Amino acid sequence: MKVIDSRRELFVDDWLIDCMDGTRLKLHTPVPGEIALQGDGSYSYVTVFKDRECYRAYYRAGEPYDITRLTNEDYDRQKKMPQVTAYAESPDGITWTVPELGLIEHKGTRANNIVWDAEGACTGTSHNFSPFLDGNPAAPPEERYKALGGTRKTGLIAFAAADALNWRPMRQAPVITDGAFDSQNLAFWDAERNQYVAFVRDFLRVGSAANPEGARIRCIKRCTSQDFLHWSTPEWIDLGDTPLEHLYTNAATPYFGAPHIYVAFPRRFVPERKALPDSPLNGISDQIFMSSRDGGMHWDRRFMEAFVRPGPERENWTDRNGTIAYGVVPINAAEMSIYWTEHNKMPTCRLRRATLRTDGFASVNAPYAGGEFVTRPLLFSGDTLYLNYATSAVGSLQVEIQDVCGNPLPGFSLTEALYGDQIDAPVRFGPDADLGALSHTPVRLRFLLRDADLYALQFRQDDAS
Repeated sequence: MKVIDSRRELFVDDWLIDCMDGTRLKLHTPVPGEIALQGDGSYSYVTVFKDRECYRAYYRAGEPYDITRLTNEDYDRQKKMPQVTAYAESPDGITWTVPELGLIEHKGTRANNIVWDAEGACTGTSHNFSPFLDGNPAAPPEERYKALGGTRKTGLIAFAAADALNWRPMRQAPVITDGAFDSQNLAFWDAERNQYVAFVRDFLRVGSAANPEGARIRCIKRCTSQDFLHWSTPEWIDLGDTPLEHLYTNAATPYFGAPHIYVAFPRRFVPERKALPDSPLNGISDQIFMSSRDGGMHWDRRFMEAFVRPGPERENWTDRNGTIAYGVVPINAAEMSIYWTEHNKMPTCRLRRATLRTDGFASVNAPYAGGEFVTRPLLFSGDTLYLNYATSAVGSLQVEIQDVCGNPLPGFSLTEALYGDQIDAPVRFGPDADLGALSHTPVRLRFLLRDADLYALQFRQDDAS
């Protein structure tokens, strides 16, 4: 029995699905939009979040260079150059500005947008400084914003700020020490489970007869905390029975529209391939999608195809390109944005915004010939069913409410055909149907689709009823 009450449920997996006939789960690709930021030389390990009426972005800035024109020695020297954390903001998540903050002196001036330069005991933490807006109601005002940053040498150090700009270490000693940490390590407050959760990078050893010590596979560990200072021992996440692949970053986050579900966009790294012969480094990347319903320990990786491909531009086929930023943000009721890095290690390095429909990571999809699916028995609360769906001009969607044995309930047999493109559309059954009377009663839902996608559903109380 699936208890959904009035939660919004996404069709990113088969958690709610009992059987399918002629339908399938389909991964959707974000639509590339405009260039959000360009000109700081590097947009590595970006964080984006919405803070009331403001959108905030943080990223590692650096000197511009062209990986295809560097020798290996030049590249090694480039990696050792000082790194800083820079800041940008936006009123709408679309148009971004780089403010002159005057906080930190860099190259003899404070006329910059730098918020952290990681000197002294915190040297190295600007490599991957990853902030977030802390939703913990017990967090004091001076710690409303938190961050993790660090390397294997320093461990991960915890930071806090009252205003999102003036950062300080919460303590000098690292709070997490088990991991490689050599990419973006991130954390957030999970309001559904009342704990902080962190996802960190490490190397998984995979042995074989030819290599008993094991090859090193880039992968992800998870740990939790009640106070952001004392963390559980990081554990490897479970990716199910899927092929081992290098997952360089993770960008894991609770989905804002259904925070009991985590979504993640790891950068899948293929080290043995090389697309540009003039690059000194091997490796190419794309981005994948996965989801979790248990707080991030077990992940559904049914979609093995790329979520974002490198595309036709040769500049996106360098060794570590396309990293999706930590953060999925709503733009309006119908649209959400993600951001990714392009032209990594090139003078034209930039951050691009891309869009998806709200809830639109994946859907139950039916072709022109049509199909159907039936949910597992579920318990809901509310008096109205709302759907996020899209059809073609000839497509349609119908829904029926059944008892647990699969028999249509009186007054809730198949609706008239719905068609169009709706993010949050109420479903109307017969004139005498009282859906509220079925609240907390086990039922099944049967959907008939034709050239249509169903992204999400939700039962809730209709204010007009």
